Amino acid sequence: MIGNFGRVSIALTFLLFALGYLAQREDPADFAHSDPSRFDGFTMGTTYSVQYAADLKPESALALESAVAQLLATLDKDIFSTYAPTSEISRLSQAPIAAPVEVSPEMAVVLREALRVSSETQGAFDVTVAPLVNLWGFGPQRKIEDAEPSPEDLRDALSRVDYRALELDTDKRLLVRTSDVAIDLSAIAKGYAVDRVAELLESEGVHNYFVEVGGELRISGHKDQSMRGWVPAIEAPLSGVSQIYEIFLSLGDSIAVAGSGDYRNYFEVDGKRYSHEIDPRSGRPISHTLAAVTVIDESAMRADALATAYMILGAEEAEAAANAASQAAYFIVRAGVDPSGEPRFESRHTQAFARYLTQ
Repeated sequence: MIGNFGRVSIALTFLLFALGYLAQREDPADFAHSDPSRFDGFTMGTTYSVQYAADLKPESALALESAVAQLLATLDKDIFSTYAPTSEISRLSQAPIAAPVEVSPEMAVVLREALRVSSETQGAFDVTVAPLVNLWGFGPQRKIEDAEPSPEDLRDALSRVDYRALELDTDKRLLVRTSDVAIDLSAIAKGYAVDRVAELLESEGVHNYFVEVGGELRISGHKDQSMRGWVPAIEAPLSGVSQIYEIFLSLGDSIAVAGSGDYRNYFEVDGKRYSHEIDPRSGRPISHTLAAVTVIDESAMRADALATAYMILGAEEAEAAANAASQAAYFIVRAGVDPSGEPRFESRHTQAFARYLTQ
């Protein structure tokens, strides 16, 4: 019998770099006159941070900060939030079956990429995973009575998970649900938000920046006039205090970085961990040894979705898929414990990721 909720530890911590990226800087004294400008805020149930190196007038800097905040608020509450009953995604999941519904340009872009990744990964990434997310207690309809759903409830939820039940006409921006599926874009929307913020910065003539939303990143150019690049780092997959596992280089390029892991958002019952990373194919939280994934791409939206897909696939299958696609990906795998009882990890990466490593 599963223990009651009082025995369940739920880690739902949203940190500034929740999925494992820490902006590293050298001695602050070296940058007394060249620190990047920065502003922060909250969106999509997490935090965001924007750093940029540009000579903007004070009024222009304030206008830029306001424009970013407004953009993120619109993407969150008006379009992608499954917690807002009036958002576009909530309304789409309640639309009549087989009835074409016009979607916003933003929704069309994200759905198109989400369905593409769903197809590429044979459903390891599935945009209709919402019933399972809710069933296991990680969605808006939080369930706290038991950890394990009944077999009947699991079968019912699985019957409502199938990305192929979404038919999107990208030219006309029309979406049809052919069965009673519910959409969840939480594993791709933050990446899209990062891309949109980067586009906004570029449109204002800001080309050197470090944008982060809930751990998903866009990095471009340099952080000061001395041409020092931004230096992000991968976090160790530990649920306690953040620790750096590996530093990698942005090389002055414009890159997007996203990560996924099972060590921040989970609950435990009788010593068994239930991750928020749920396999849409089995309907159950993942239980393999892959602890965290980092993906580098041109698009934070795509990197976000692929990181989730790779977490579902597990280390061996994900590494093979990433190598076949020449995708830059870094994997941290659990490897037992050391003599003191501390967890041990091993890392591996694709050939495309090697150029970003410091050694």
